[in-house]
Order: sequence, then structure tokens, then C-alpha cells
Amino acid sequence: MKAWRVHENGEPREAMRLEEVPDPEPGPGRLLLRVRAANVNFPDALLCRGHYQVRPPLPFTPGVELCGEVVAAGEGTSTATGTRVIAQPDLPHGAFAELVAVDEARCAPAPKALDDAEAAALHIGYQTGWFGLHRRARLQAGETLLVHAAAGGVGSAAVQLGRAAGAKVIGVVGGPEKAAVARELGCETVIDRRAVDGVKGLAQAVKEATGGHGADVVYDPVGGDAYTASTKCVAFEGRIVVVGFASGAIPSPGLNHALVKNYAILGLHWGLYNTQDPAAVRACHEELTRLAGQGAIKPLVSERVPMEGAADAVQRVADGTTTGRVVIQP
Repeated sequence: MKAWRVHENGEPREAMRLEEVPDPEPGPGRLLLRVRAANVNFPDALLCRGHYQVRPPLPFTPGVELCGEVVAAGEGTSTATGTRVIAQPDLPHGAFAELVAVDEARCAPAPKALDDAEAAALHIGYQTGWFGLHRRARLQAGETLLVHAAAGGVGSAAVQLGRAAGAKVIGVVGGPEKAAVARELGCETVIDRRAVDGVKGLAQAVKEATGGHGADVVYDPVGGDAYTASTKCVAFEGRIVVVGFASGAIPSPGLNHALVKNYAILGLHWGLYNTQDPAAVRACHEELTRLAGQGAIKPLVSERVPMEGAADAVQRVADGTTTGRVVIQP
């Protein structure tokens, strides 16, 4: 089969190579999937660079989530061949390949309401959004939700989930093209960070949009100046959910500021729920499937890229030039 592999860490466009490798076989408790679509995530770029918290042995195949069809099943499994599933493959054997063997426990039924590319983009981003907004921040209907990078893969999921929860959503983006995407997603207010005067201007724009109240919940996958601006416009008893640091800058929170303004800083590492509370992950998938069936959420797939374009796609996601989700379809 064909698979993309990284032999030396570096920028995705240079580090990833498309190679012929032996077909995997499903062992006990595992399923062999034909990859129908593999979603590109920012961590794929970090994996290529060797900057992710997990560092698989070289060479490895990137790709942390997919939609696939079961073509063979190992001993002790119960999933029928032909079943369409979404899955998280085990690195170093990631999703950017034609075939992947995965633990049956790391698979879930693909929602019928979504096509292959949409289903491939559902799991990590929307699970992260749901746990961040509901389990950590306890978002309530009528509250104001501020989403940084609202037109990106992670942010767009949070926008849709916030709308589904009855929140008023403010989206922060970079540039007019992404502003248009954020409006289409349902943001009631869109702020182009490039059109305001830095951190102070961004915070002031949020305050103006909320009549001086500020944001009750902030969803921040960016870090850096985005986090700093959030602390200046978070509401009384507001909650800032720290999801990631796409800017490359990890902030150092001033805890005295959190005390004086009476807001909470909440970290979210969704992957921990897979080991600490797997039942909650399954329940969340059922809820996301229900929301997808109602049309309340639908992953924004901006590009469907052939197998040969995977390295370039990961690089563009890393560079922040894409909107929504970019999905590889072998």
C-alpha cells in the first residue's frame, strides 16, 4: 500500500515522503480499515517537526483521525466488515495511508448524516469543543462565547457547538476571507484581528460588541496575544478555556489578574478523557451524532485533497492559510 512517512523531523512539506510499504494485518482486538478520508490536524505538523507531546519512533506515518471501512477483523472483534467507522489510529501507523490497523475500542460508528470527509473531521475537533465548552466551561444558553481562530478547524467546531447550545458567538479571525467564513458559520459578531489595534483594540472590540459586559466563555486554541486580549475582555465570573497554542507563543498567566477580575483559566487536554473517562467520550460521540443528524453541526470541509497532496496540505494547515478542515481522500 501507499503511505506517507516521516524519516527525519522537519517542516511537513520536506519531511513527509509517499512510499510503498507492506499492508498491515489486524491482530487480536483490531480492525483493518480502508481509509476513505483522513482529516489534517495541526498536531500532524507538530508531529512532523518533533514538537508534539507524543514523539513516535522514526519513521512514522502522520494522521490522527480518519473515516474508514472495515475490510478485515482480528480475533475477538465484533464489528462486521463493510462497516463505516471513524477512528484514531495508533502512532507510528497514522491515517495518511491507504490501509490502517486500529484497536476496535478506538473506533466509533460514522454518523450517517455526514459524508466520509465530514465524518473524518468530526471526532477530535468536535469532541475537544464539546468537552471544553460543556464539561470545563459549563457554557449556558444566552451567554456570550468568544472563539479565537473561528474560521479554522478547531474554532469552526466551537462556533457550531456554541450556537447549538444557545450562546451568542463572537468570532475572531485574520482577514476578510476568514471573516466571511465565520459569518457563514453563524457568528453574530466577527472581529478581524488585523483590522483592530493589537491586543487593546481586540479587547475593546469585544467589549463594544457586548455592551461592556465582556465574554462569558473564551475558547482559545491560539495562545499568545489572543490569550492576553481575552484576559482584558473576559466577563465577571468568565471562563477562559485554553485549548492550544497555534500562535507558537505559550502565555504565562498572571494569577493576580485572574484573582482581581474574578475569572477562571481552564486547561483542556481532551486526549486524557480516552483513558480517564472513556464512557464520557462515547456519550459525547452519541451527542455529536445526534447534533449532526439534526443539522446543528457539520464539519466545514474546505478542501478534499488526493493522497499525493497530503504533505502540502499539512504544511498549509501549519502555516495557518487554510479555513475549516482539509481532508485527504486516498
